[in-house]
Amino acid sequence: MEARPEHLLKRARERFDAGDPHGAIHLLRELTASGEAFADAYNLLGLSHAMIGQHEAALEQFDLALNLNPKYVDALLNRAVVLNELGRPAEAAEAFARAQELGATDHTGFAAPVASRLANMHADLAEAYLEAGGRAQALQQLEAAVALRPTFADLRYRLARLLLDGGQIERARAELETILGLRPRFTQARAALGMACYLLKDLAAARTHWEQCRVEAPDDPKVGAYLALLARVGG
Repeated sequence: MEARPEHLLKRARERFDAGDPHGAIHLLRELTASGEAFADAYNLLGLSHAMIGQHEAALEQFDLALNLNPKYVDALLNRAVVLNELGRPAEAAEAFARAQELGATDHTGFAAPVASRLANMHADLAEAYLEAGGRAQALQQLEAAVALRPTFADLRYRLARLLLDGGQIERARAELETILGLRPRFTQARAALGMACYLLKDLAAARTHWEQCRVEAPDDPKVGAYLALLARVGG
């Protein structure tokens, strides 16, 4: 069974914290190659490259993280540090200034980096509840995470999957549609949205989403299976 993105990221963090950046890079490359990586993964990959002196590779990863989340304060700070080490002080100062601006208190009542960390902590706690069989508690934690960081597509996707698996199909569909508004090329979310539409008997919408998935990921066997399922019911 393939490891879920959050499990790969967790293992990579453990390798990084243990002083093994090469091990972290190996796991993170697997994650980014899957197309399911989020800003956190690229930021950690950048830190891992920086730890072994690969500064240009680190900058590339921080930029990818910021492309996904332009308000990612940690990625901006990490980018500034690496730019300074590369002897590019003007660019470093610009990144530091942007991070300071974003670090102000936001709608949550917390400084932006703090709110982001709290959201991720809620998501980690949700994973722990799920592993213990506490689906209802996991749902509460993911709802709290999304309330803190509504634009974090990875958190919304985890919430949507839990809603879908729990039979709350209408809510799952709404979350997945929001995600695709944030990240239109998030193929896994589109595939899940197709399933939500299928379960709601909106077969035309299911076909539209799964056909788009086939364009975006032509080698994904799950997409072919979904379309075959649709054909069997005349959709």
